[in-house]
Amino acid sequence: MASLVEDMGIRYAGKPIGVSTPTFGGSESEVVEGDGVEPESLKEQVTGFLKSWCEMVQELGRGCWDILQQTVVMEDSFIVQKLGGPVAKACRRLRFSNEFLPEDRDPVHVWPLIFFVFILTFSALNLNGGYNSLAMPVKKVQIHPPSASCILLPDGRRMAYRELGVPANRARYSLIATHSFLSSRLAGIPGVKTSLLEESGVRLIAYDLPGFGESDPHPRRNLNSSAFDKLYLAVAVGVDNFWVLGFSSGSMHAWSALRYIPDRIAGASMFAPMINPYEPSMTKEEMRRTWEGWLPKRKLMYFLARRFPKLLSLVYYRSFLSGKHGRIDKWMSLSLETKDEILVEDPVFEGFWHRDVEESIRQGSSKPFIEEAVLQISNWGFSLADLGVRKKCHTRGILPWLKSLYGEAECQLTGFLGPLHIWQGMDDQVVPPVMADYISRVLPRAIMSQLPNEVELSKTFLEGDTEQQASTIASAKE
Repeated sequence: MASLVEDMGIRYAGKPIGVSTPTFGGSESEVVEGDGVEPESLKEQVTGFLKSWCEMVQELGRGCWDILQQTVVMEDSFIVQKLGGPVAKACRRLRFSNEFLPEDRDPVHVWPLIFFVFILTFSALNLNGGYNSLAMPVKKVQIHPPSASCILLPDGRRMAYRELGVPANRARYSLIATHSFLSSRLAGIPGVKTSLLEESGVRLIAYDLPGFGESDPHPRRNLNSSAFDKLYLAVAVGVDNFWVLGFSSGSMHAWSALRYIPDRIAGASMFAPMINPYEPSMTKEEMRRTWEGWLPKRKLMYFLARRFPKLLSLVYYRSFLSGKHGRIDKWMSLSLETKDEILVEDPVFEGFWHRDVEESIRQGSSKPFIEEAVLQISNWGFSLADLGVRKKCHTRGILPWLKSLYGEAECQLTGFLGPLHIWQGMDDQVVPPVMADYISRVLPRAIMSQLPNEVELSKTFLEGDTEQQASTIASAKE
């Protein structure tokens, strides 16, 4: 080997270096102290392992993110090609909600934060609701055996109804009542005495709306079909002309009868009649006074019904479709006054309310309730102003025009010609009095009875007030 290396002229003149050969015969290992490094403690080893593990997880996450960007976010990816269009369309529809954000906030950053807070709040409500259910005994909903009389409608559906008062052969006046939201045919005229109906010769017929109680659901129901359902019921039970009764939100079905079958309606009586809160013919002041008195939760329910009706199912299954009874103010987003608080605690009202709710939710589906909520805030197909009495003259065509030259044109009255009675509580928080003011403005012929110090429940339940019940029945005799 020395011959292969060139002599560099460097020589070592020191003492020879001794090299010790290691021995393996010893049974104990020795640690040489001095300048050597001390062994790592267990804590340091664990810390180092965790740091290494975190670095690996971080690198794994970066790799997954890169893969996600290349396979999902890219415009030519399969997911973007399939979902890009619908997502963009949904974002355009929801763009109006950006108006509620501060101008200096980016929606891309704000809405994920709002959604995260919403999820946390919803989870907290679930935990809180579970705790309260353990702390307070709750009465469970009972489903009772069928008890309604039924008719078969032309489209094959069954309609359930109930009769009170005198039989058909003794009836002087016939009334058909439409129940409100979360109610049923059992409500009738809430709190009215049967003896008063019999003394007045009144035959009261109350029926279940489609999907409520024992009535079959309607696949495509609207206010037009609601009016003709009422007409078919009248024909089936042998009633010619009849009065219609409406309570709160159920009044929209009474309005539809006045619009679509006015020739069969003798008159109408309504208690706190609800109108569409988005009615375009309302003035800005009427709209403002309508919305300002409602609780935020009630405003949210109307917003969901108008924009995202399917989300109402989540709310309903957590309240009246949960299988347990609850307070009416919580379920209906009401703000109860002192008079209503006393009524809610009354065992008579509680029994009436529970039984009516149990019948209303008999079928256990949220669909009819969603349909009812959507009908309330949708385009009804007519305006209340259309029910006003007007003189309409036929002048189109040559013959009517010639007649108008030599005499009066052929004219007829249009709109609802019968009497219309309305009762409105002046302290009502659900149907604000401004709605009654709007009705008086567009229907000046309506007879308005303003009830001071009356609120939602005490007004509709009548509380056994014989005088008020008598005035209700007497309205059908005028």
